[in-house]
Amino acid sequence: MLYREAGQFKSTYAADQQIFPILQDRIAMLALLVIAFVVVPLIGNQYWFSAILTPFLVLSLAALGLNILTGYAGQLSLGTAAFMAVGAFMAYNAVLRIPHMPILGAFAIGGLCAAAVGIAFGLPSLRIKGLYLAVATLACQFFVLWAINRIGWLSNYSSSGVITAQRIEILGYPIEHARDKYLLTLAIVALMALAAKNLMRSETGRAFMAIRDMDVAASVIGIPMMKTKLLAFAISSFYCGVAGALYAYCYLGTVEPEAFTLDLSFRVLFMIIIGGVGSILGSFLGAAFITLFPIFLNVVSRAIEATLGIEMSHAVVSNTEAIIFGGLIIFFLIVEPNGLARLWQIAKEKLRLWPFPH
Repeated sequence: MLYREAGQFKSTYAADQQIFPILQDRIAMLALLVIAFVVVPLIGNQYWFSAILTPFLVLSLAALGLNILTGYAGQLSLGTAAFMAVGAFMAYNAVLRIPHMPILGAFAIGGLCAAAVGIAFGLPSLRIKGLYLAVATLACQFFVLWAINRIGWLSNYSSSGVITAQRIEILGYPIEHARDKYLLTLAIVALMALAAKNLMRSETGRAFMAIRDMDVAASVIGIPMMKTKLLAFAISSFYCGVAGALYAYCYLGTVEPEAFTLDLSFRVLFMIIIGGVGSILGSFLGAAFITLFPIFLNVVSRAIEATLGIEMSHAVVSNTEAIIFGGLIIFFLIVEPNGLARLWQIAKEKLRLWPFPH
């Protein structure tokens, strides 16, 4: 009864086309932002911020970047971690080599450099698609890590390969506590998610979806293939580059190539499959699931050990996690290709009509 739009009249096109046309959705989103920005920093502890919330937000941003490319533009990519690595290392070099470089400017430079690399490796999309394009982006993953390990200038000729990230400071205020890093990450992710939502509602977003649905028809009606596909790679890589910089500076505290392996690319891909391909909300739901599920399994294993006395090794828990992830991916691909976001949408539609049958 509470989730109804009866009586909510719209007298302008702007009101009809707003992001959250239903009043209850606007109230819920405002409440969520208040909880994230005000309540959580007051009640959260070091573990929450450093081990759960910050990686969740960073991986949500990376999944959002991949969703723009794969979910909305239909271009399959397996090089997400490579673009994140470019963003992290170029942000490090921007702070290191440009005097008085603000940290937010360094993050932007890292994202722009990742966008340039994304355009370069997006050129094959003009000729190939599907699995072949995935292999081309997979080559990007190996090439970027090889370049970082072989070109000493990128790592400032570090012998260990592990570089401590520079101190984060904004307008003279040091960002050192885990809570402050969480708030910085949250602000950036919220702004970029809003920008992505508006982008997908624009002419550019509609061009992305037209190419995804049927590229031949999109070309016939006048959508430029080269410009649109490369723009999708650029925007997606920019998001991943910023996510990589946040991953290094706000989560790890180090800039190292081992943090951006192929495993991370597959994790981000699993996020959009489980959360929902072609959905802004799905990027966050998938990241939440991938981040929280291992913690849930760990809690369950400890509870089993305490109650039943059955000892479960870390290897058993890790293998169980992989098995469940694989089963869920198969389930969503077969039963609900649009993931958790679609299930949430169906639940909202049923709630709007309750108690009447749908």
